[in-house]
Amino acid sequence: MWRAAAVAMLSIRVIQGFIYWGGGSRRFIYAPSKLNPDAPTWMANKFQTAMPGALFGSDHLISVMLQHFWLLYAGVILFSAAELIVGAMLMTGLLTRVAALLSMGFAVVLMAMFGWQGATCIDEWTMAACNLAMGATLLLGGSGAGSIDNVLMRRNPALASKSWFRWMAGSLPLPVKDTTFRNLALAVLAFVLVFNIGTYSYYRGSVFTPFHSGPVSPTKHHLALSAARLLPNGSVRFHVYLDAGTPEAPVHVVAADLLAGDRHPVAHWGASDLSALPKAAFANDYAYNKFAAGPFGVRAPMGAAATVTLPPPRATAGQPRDARFLRLTDVDGRSFSVALEGGLPR
Repeated sequence: MWRAAAVAMLSIRVIQGFIYWGGGSRRFIYAPSKLNPDAPTWMANKFQTAMPGALFGSDHLISVMLQHFWLLYAGVILFSAAELIVGAMLMTGLLTRVAALLSMGFAVVLMAMFGWQGATCIDEWTMAACNLAMGATLLLGGSGAGSIDNVLMRRNPALASKSWFRWMAGSLPLPVKDTTFRNLALAVLAFVLVFNIGTYSYYRGSVFTPFHSGPVSPTKHHLALSAARLLPNGSVRFHVYLDAGTPEAPVHVVAADLLAGDRHPVAHWGASDLSALPKAAFANDYAYNKFAAGPFGVRAPMGAAATVTLPPPRATAGQPRDARFLRLTDVDGRSFSVALEGGLPR
């Protein structure tokens, strides 16, 4: 029965290994531009798109990495190499239980960072959820048929009696009693269920609550504005963070307005004014996804954050010194506002 199960699980082991091997091999062999900091496909851009919805404090970890190149580059290389090695171990059945445990760790990390993304469904969650369950199955069941673990044991039969080998490799059942194995399997099942269903409920509901778009929307762009201030020369400085939306398309800010206390506009910057902003008007927090002037106003990819300075408006509909709010409007007509700190000297 154990041999039959081992043969039955071959497809799980090989494909689970191929998934991770494919992730590493793309970066090292087939698409090395992903590891090139000067290329638009550099992995840092992908990390930055994940930052707004990352769980368990991993958003802060991503931010620190993005601000320290040596840490970022080392992390990308090490993670890619680990994926490549673990994938090869699973496909060949080398120390299968160790590789399966590591693959579960990868799934948890990827779920925490990217699980919220997916414009039509939570694609990244689906991938990580399946990988976690597959890794758990291989951890318990091992490699069995068609594996290097088997070859090692055939060449050195004494390994069959070594507990450490049976816990690390996968040719034989775990060296525990049936009751202990059942309890271990149930504990692993509980972890997989709680983590997968819990994150799904957090991201989309549909478990104990109605379906919802999640704390961070993967479809609608959202701009978080802060530290907005009128400067003595009439210009406006503020911080903006694109903290929701799809990484497949940038946000386009087509208008900016100063509003009085009654929300009446007192100054306006149109799309042409925003498109004419110089590079010096943008102090980006990160060196990768950035806010910048574009053909239709100000544009930014997912996860971008910057301090922006707008020049004094060319024409006003009132007294800028009466302004109390700053409002940005994107190309889809959504507006985002923030109260101004302080005011112009009278």
